[in-house]
Amino acid sequence: MRRLATLDPKYTENIAFYLVGSDPTQTVAVLEQDRQKQGYPWSVAGIGSSGLRDLHILQQSTKIAIDGNAGWALGDNLMAGKITLTKDAGASVGSTMRGGELFVGGNAGARAGISMKGGTLIVGGNAGFLTGFMMQKGRIIVCGDVGEAVGDSMYEGAIYVGGEIGSLGTDAKTEEIGEDELLDILATLESHGIKQRYTFTKVVSAKKLYHFDSLERLEKTVI
Repeated sequence: MRRLATLDPKYTENIAFYLVGSDPTQTVAVLEQDRQKQGYPWSVAGIGSSGLRDLHILQQSTKIAIDGNAGWALGDNLMAGKITLTKDAGASVGSTMRGGELFVGGNAGARAGISMKGGTLIVGGNAGFLTGFMMQKGRIIVCGDVGEAVGDSMYEGAIYVGGEIGSLGTDAKTEEIGEDELLDILATLESHGIKQRYTFTKVVSAKKLYHFDSLERLEKTVI
């Protein structure tokens, strides 16, 4: 059985409980036996695929390590804490997340970081089309390639792409990355064991669709 510390050293002494996944060998009984043998203080939870929601994990500062793949919307509405995934994530990973950090070691599906409102989403591999669609704040770091329409209709925040960009979305543009900004990205990646120095392209909103101060026709007649 793999130690969680092999996924991230920060997890060594700070695990609240084990979340039993789809691996049939990692049953509650097996994990509990291992916990007792190792003398670990945390408890063991055996629940289904909705466990992150049912235990309200995403509403508090929690550290979660998942050794494997994840389906769609991993980290949906994450408020704080940290989720580390070793392999691939499905569509809409990090959707509407407001804080914390979500790391995907492999690839991410379409619409990664859709409607993000804060926090940091990191993808060690590639990400699909519409990455950062309608994001409002936060940071997305993709080490590999991204699909078409990256940053489509984004308002604020930034998307950093280390590989090729399929195409920019509506009202998205690229701009130069500051030195301090790049150093912070590289330090963040290194904390996850990624030491390769990527040449990142920064994608932000062109803000041509900003109409927050514009009045609708009926509103003007009232004034």
